[in-house]
Amino acid sequence: MGKSENVKFEQNKIRNIGIIAHIDAGKTTTTESILYFTGKIHRIGRIDDGATQMDWMEQERERGITIQSAATTCFWKVDGVNHRINIIDTPGHVDFTAEVERSLRVLDGALVIFDARRGVEPQSETVWRQADKYHVPRVCFINKLNLIGGDFNLSLETIRDRLSPNAYPVHLPLGIEKDVHGIIDLVSMKAYTYDPNNADSELLNEEEIPADMKETADKYRKELLEAIADHDDAFMEKYLEGAEFTEEEIWKAMRKAVISGKFFPISTGDSRKGNIVPKILDLVVRLLPSPADISEVVGMDPKDPEKKITRKLVEEEPFSGLVFKIATDPHIGSLAYIRMYSGVLNSGSYVYNSAKDIKERVGRVVLMHANDREEVEGIRAGDIAALVGLKDSTTGDTLCDESHKIILESIEFPDPVVNVAIEPKTNADQEKMSLALNKLAQEDPTFKVFVDEETGQTIISGMGELHIEILVDRMKREFGVEAATGKPQVAYKETINDIVEWEGKYVHQSGGRGQYGHCWLKIEPLEPGKGFEFVDEVRGGAIPKEYIPSIQKGVKESLFNGVLAGYPVVDIKVTVYDGSYHDVDSSDQAFKIAASQAFREGCKNAKPVLLEPIMSVEVVTPEEYVGDITGFLSGKRGRIEKTEIKGKLHLIGAKAPLSELFGFTNQLRSMTSGRGVPNVEFSHYEKVPANITEEIVGSKNTK
Repeated sequence: MGKSENVKFEQNKIRNIGIIAHIDAGKTTTTESILYFTGKIHRIGRIDDGATQMDWMEQERERGITIQSAATTCFWKVDGVNHRINIIDTPGHVDFTAEVERSLRVLDGALVIFDARRGVEPQSETVWRQADKYHVPRVCFINKLNLIGGDFNLSLETIRDRLSPNAYPVHLPLGIEKDVHGIIDLVSMKAYTYDPNNADSELLNEEEIPADMKETADKYRKELLEAIADHDDAFMEKYLEGAEFTEEEIWKAMRKAVISGKFFPISTGDSRKGNIVPKILDLVVRLLPSPADISEVVGMDPKDPEKKITRKLVEEEPFSGLVFKIATDPHIGSLAYIRMYSGVLNSGSYVYNSAKDIKERVGRVVLMHANDREEVEGIRAGDIAALVGLKDSTTGDTLCDESHKIILESIEFPDPVVNVAIEPKTNADQEKMSLALNKLAQEDPTFKVFVDEETGQTIISGMGELHIEILVDRMKREFGVEAATGKPQVAYKETINDIVEWEGKYVHQSGGRGQYGHCWLKIEPLEPGKGFEFVDEVRGGAIPKEYIPSIQKGVKESLFNGVLAGYPVVDIKVTVYDGSYHDVDSSDQAFKIAASQAFREGCKNAKPVLLEPIMSVEVVTPEEYVGDITGFLSGKRGRIEKTEIKGKLHLIGAKAPLSELFGFTNQLRSMTSGRGVPNVEFSHYEKVPANITEEIVGSKNTK
């Protein structure tokens, strides 16, 4: 691990960007080309050869997919000025959506990549929504344009239809499919060509726009300038006067539009050849925001969540940063990835974790290049780096100066939907397996581990079959633990349909001091997705205030095992409004037991129901298989919601229960001779039909 002084860059010369897309659109290859053109690597790694820098895990190289987001830093000059670009390459497979979520939370901008043969795909929409959620400005790149079926116009149409109408080309392609040989730049109104047969040929040939493309270029430039003018009054005024613009004026106004989050510029080409990449880098630097463009970050006071605190994104402010990823390194232990928002952090210093109210010591600070590390003395506002030495900090925690406490907005992750029983192949490995699973769960917020109290089995939960498979494989490779897993099971939940009021009374006398706890609870359903809410409406001292937390604890602990089939209870509101106490015999434990009894009996009488995860299913397929696939999905309790024509292919969209979709990918492959491409992602929870509820409850109760 090398040591560096971390050359200081002014904040306006830093770009923190993510590369996001649907699986197989070309994220990792684009990153490889960026590293090549910025001089970080000396040849472009190919996924097919398992030789990419950013996909460094063995499983990634074997499968040709990105599993973990990887961070790197490179440098690029625009107009003779050097800029530092911190890049996070994220996964495209829906099972690893948490990696995208936590990356976007800390990034200032994103490069969104689309496959020119397919345009917007299901996961494209998911990552776009995630970027909207965190207000991340974007530059779009329509990739793989030179492959058979590559269609710029179709891709542009799908972006405008399915993502945003405010997407405008900055570059137009020259040529079609294998004859693509350059772009037209609508700002300079010049053509830039390269030799399509030379993979390392850069965009060096500046030419006049071909005569047969001049009219098209003029049309798109007019659209572009009109769209930019909507975001800049001075630009609009000049545009309406019919005045000419300098390139600098266009870039400046376009940057303002992009940073607003309501304008999305588009480039195009093929990053596997690398020729277009210098132009993409120019767009990243010219258009995406720097930390200086994001003037401040808002957090809350740990002692008073209603009180807002702001930090300016400068070194002079007190230190604050967000831990967005935990990774285990076999050589140096746990790495905590941090996005610095304000102040300065040096190695060897102590930090305060405001989410957990603890102090931690930072042993070392490192800049990451995939799995290589470069040690630095310290980091500043705007930087992304990894910290070595933190023991208890986890994803979403805020680190800050103890004398200036703040909690930054954390990161929300979806609950896992697939459960699998796991056991080590040898009894001797039981302790090693527990340690390995806990470390993996610390890294991945969508991976949960718990013990089934009824069976004593260890259960692991994840976002899908591939997610579980990868984690079990990692356990074997990284921790030397071989494990056997059961069949995937659905992570059902329970809720209620009715409102009830129920009494809980716990009176116990066994010589000496007795136990007395008594409460009345009102239990009612909440809207889907609202979780759990507890309200104290006790008046007149019927229950002393010191026992209310015990009542809440009794209810919360009961949420883990529902009354129908023992699944977690969600979307429920519990109000304690009355009760009584005994001066001598009342205790925290007695009120906790009384609350638990009232809650469980109340739920039994509130029309409890099972909830199941419903998945969004999209299949792209040749026309001849449409009937078979829609029939198959309908037979799996699926609701067909749309069928669309996408070029020469058809898109089928449906919602179907997860319980019916295990093995769906293999079934589809068989049904379509490998030509159907599926995408399955979690949508929402929904009530299970009564007849199926009976089956599930029956099978659960006979175990």
